[in-house]
Amino acid sequence: AIIGALVALSIIALVLSLVRVEDVTLPPTVKYGMVFDAGSSHTSLFVYQWDSDKENDTGVVSQTLSCDVQGQGISSYANNPPEAGNSLRECLDKALQVIPAEKQRDVPAYLGATAGMRLLREQNSSAAEQVLAEVAKTMQEYPVAFKGARILTGEEEGAYGWITINYLLDSFTKYSPKAHAWLRPEAANIFGALDLGGASTQITFMPEGSALSQNEGSELTLYGYRYRIYAHSYLCYGQDEMLKRLAQELIVRGLYTSPKRTLWPGQRHFGCLKLVCLCGRGNEIKQSENYAVTLEGSGDASACLAALRSLLNLSACGHSQDCALDGVPQPPLRGRFIAFSAFYYNFKFLNLTEGQPLAAVREAIEGFCSRSWQDLSSSYPAESPKRLPRYCANANYILTLLLHAYKFNESSWSNICFQMKAGGADVGWTLGYMLNLTNMVPAEAPARLKGHSSSLWAAAIAFIILTLVLGLAALLL
Repeated sequence: AIIGALVALSIIALVLSLVRVEDVTLPPTVKYGMVFDAGSSHTSLFVYQWDSDKENDTGVVSQTLSCDVQGQGISSYANNPPEAGNSLRECLDKALQVIPAEKQRDVPAYLGATAGMRLLREQNSSAAEQVLAEVAKTMQEYPVAFKGARILTGEEEGAYGWITINYLLDSFTKYSPKAHAWLRPEAANIFGALDLGGASTQITFMPEGSALSQNEGSELTLYGYRYRIYAHSYLCYGQDEMLKRLAQELIVRGLYTSPKRTLWPGQRHFGCLKLVCLCGRGNEIKQSENYAVTLEGSGDASACLAALRSLLNLSACGHSQDCALDGVPQPPLRGRFIAFSAFYYNFKFLNLTEGQPLAAVREAIEGFCSRSWQDLSSSYPAESPKRLPRYCANANYILTLLLHAYKFNESSWSNICFQMKAGGADVGWTLGYMLNLTNMVPAEAPARLKGHSSSLWAAAIAFIILTLVLGLAALLL
């Protein structure tokens, strides 16, 4: 019986050696990346992860961590550059807690600075370089693959935000359980992007092909398809710089001498304003001249709208509808838009929900602006005393920007969706930046091993066990 069992095993081994060997694909490994969004008013860190195999040369990326850096944007450290780097340490430590230790050395780490640093570079290029150098120095101390800290152009910021939105909303590709594959939607619904920061604003969308000249568009390739988009950024048209410019305009006209003059409605007491406006136009106040001014508002929303509109350079467009600000050409709007960042946060505070008609939005803003400071401060005790007085002016500025600059109207207003998250990730330019970078990182070939099919091995093992059992039974008998 024993001899018979050994003979059977030998025959099985011979048969297996003659069977065709198949390739066995191991599951892809997980890769990580991190991007700092160094904006004009604050900095945030986002950690992303994706499988090492890629779909049509674009990684399928998801957000793992978001961390807000304490303090203001890195441009505020122009007079103390080392602190710009030190401000990042807390979030870097948190990132290393969520990334496995064995993968940290291979994690690409980037910092992208936006409008605040673009302004600082225009004003003091050497200070901007020192801030970036200190940021890079700090990031190089951590066990990650630091790839650089640089200032993004406004058009890059707009384009990456557009990529993020359409990626999260499955406009580029969507997983099909039936086909077990990522497929491009047959009627892809491509969204436009509206971004409002502290120092700049961006508009990005895909217009009709004939409406876009060669000089106006940018071409992107994602998931094997080409997209031609219009993207433009307006420096100095962010909400913080616009409020400074508004205050500056009133001050140079001498309107600040009376405590009852209007700066922006809803403010019964704004307090002491240290005015340092980097975006002065016309009658400029020098940076060294810091004004301590007490300002009070009248609650007149229409006056606020008129004052804000006077700061927008709309006359350069004449009567052309294919023009936005400062004489910049803009193709006709197309499709639905996602408005995020300050667009979203201001309207969320005012409880302005998606789908409200424009008339209702105007009425809600006017109602908020007409409330007294005592009423507002008691109704929103948890709100920052610095931010609360600004919501009225910011909301009126958003209306002015969207209607008079970007050319939305009563009918197209319903095409704007105000939101900050989609698909479990934050809306912003950093995810689009990471998606673009995964195209540059060489695709990791799936690891392969030589082996037999599982069904063949199962049959062989069952046969061996049966042979041994029969042999043992024969021996006992």
